[in-house]
Amino acid sequence: MRARTVCLLFAAIFGYSVSAIAASCEAVRSVSLANAMITLTKLVPAGAFTAKVRGAEVFKKVPAFCRIAATLMPTTDSDIRIEVWLPESGWNGKLESVGNGAWAGTISYTAMSTAVIAGYAAASTDTGHIGNNPNFITGHTEKVNDFSYRAVHEMTVAAKAIVAAYYDSAPKYAYFNGCSTGGRQALTEAQRYPNDYDGILAGAPAIYTSRLQGMQVWAAKTVHKDAASYIPPNKYPAIHAAVLQQCDALDGIKDGVLDDPTKCKVDLNALACKEGSASSCLTAPQIEAAGKLYAGPKLFPGLEPGSELEWKTLSGKKPMSLATDVYKYLVFNNPTWDFKTIKPETDFPLAENALGISMDSTDPNLKPFVDHGGKLLMYHGWSDPGIPPLNTVQYYKKVVNALGGSDKTSNSIRLFMVPGMNHCRGGAGTDKFDGIAALARWVENGKAPDHIDASHQNAEKKVDRTRPLCPYPQVATYKGSGSTDDAANFSCK
Repeated sequence: MRARTVCLLFAAIFGYSVSAIAASCEAVRSVSLANAMITLTKLVPAGAFTAKVRGAEVFKKVPAFCRIAATLMPTTDSDIRIEVWLPESGWNGKLESVGNGAWAGTISYTAMSTAVIAGYAAASTDTGHIGNNPNFITGHTEKVNDFSYRAVHEMTVAAKAIVAAYYDSAPKYAYFNGCSTGGRQALTEAQRYPNDYDGILAGAPAIYTSRLQGMQVWAAKTVHKDAASYIPPNKYPAIHAAVLQQCDALDGIKDGVLDDPTKCKVDLNALACKEGSASSCLTAPQIEAAGKLYAGPKLFPGLEPGSELEWKTLSGKKPMSLATDVYKYLVFNNPTWDFKTIKPETDFPLAENALGISMDSTDPNLKPFVDHGGKLLMYHGWSDPGIPPLNTVQYYKKVVNALGGSDKTSNSIRLFMVPGMNHCRGGAGTDKFDGIAALARWVENGKAPDHIDASHQNAEKKVDRTRPLCPYPQVATYKGSGSTDDAANFSCK
């Protein structure tokens, strides 16, 4: 009989409660993990967890859980920290592992909290280094591999063993939930370790690292070609307004959101300054730079119309540090490399040769994942200002083609493009939705999502619009009557 079973039996016989549960939590130290060491076992009372992170208010809602921390060492240079949170009551019998952002380097406590509140056992990893920076790279090939693909898999194996030891039962279902870097982690799991998860939720996946980070550097170079090319943020609203004026009604309604921005052919000449350079107009060099941001470099997509309000992500005063760091430390091995020297036609292939084998997750052959019954739900905001949405669309199409067409893949892999949503969240679109719930229904009940209910909240966090999200290439189509802020008046077509 396992440790928790013994403790709960004693609790029933002798009236133990908290002390027995705490003992059960402590007993997890005895679980056998290969190349690993459990460093913390602690019973955390409801609402008592604290950490100085963004979104910490969610911690108040977390029920009591057993907190397990461990260090995994699959290689002599590995130092992978993980945590597994185990609800003390109300466990739904499932595991939800959560992803990271940017360089990772931290445990994703807020995402773990959301999972535990929903009844899941939760797992997260720092991917093998501490701090959201590239300091771990130089001289540490194995740490790069841990960050790129190995840490999440090792965490998954350990988390399943810890769950099984604590509850005396393996998780019935395992899910992975990640966006951005977490989206890349999600698809890396599907590609490299197809049996790790039953369902995978992959948002705005940064899967083509070599070219994605190259495009992000190129975007900065584009607006910093010279002083005249730079587009100051106070001009973003005027560009966005011009886009809406030209394209908002293409989907049949004017709601401040482009349902399919690929149909929008922006003419920024309408904003040309007559004289000077006011915030309401663009100079000729600025029009040229904006056009290039939409078009992208030849080897990678650009940003979509509708993303203008957040162009500072890639086109602000400084380039995105994550992007330049990749090229400085993993491509050129030169910390003084100048981002203005990037040449997509030569440097993108160079980057692909340097880091593609470890960090690019572009393999479209998901047959092993599909064959074991896995379900993949992808999503991406059309207004993403950091990761071009068309890269996700292109990858999805490659997967569909590799597996024999949409008829053969629609019951295993679906993509949901989110009109008006920024990077992972935010924006004018309906960015609030429960992807894990939709994925779980698909995995557990065989109900493939023909739509996902989504909402938008105003500044007071009150819902002011609902809309169905539709499986690509369908879009939410207005039925012709009723409020355009009510999902009931739309259908996916």
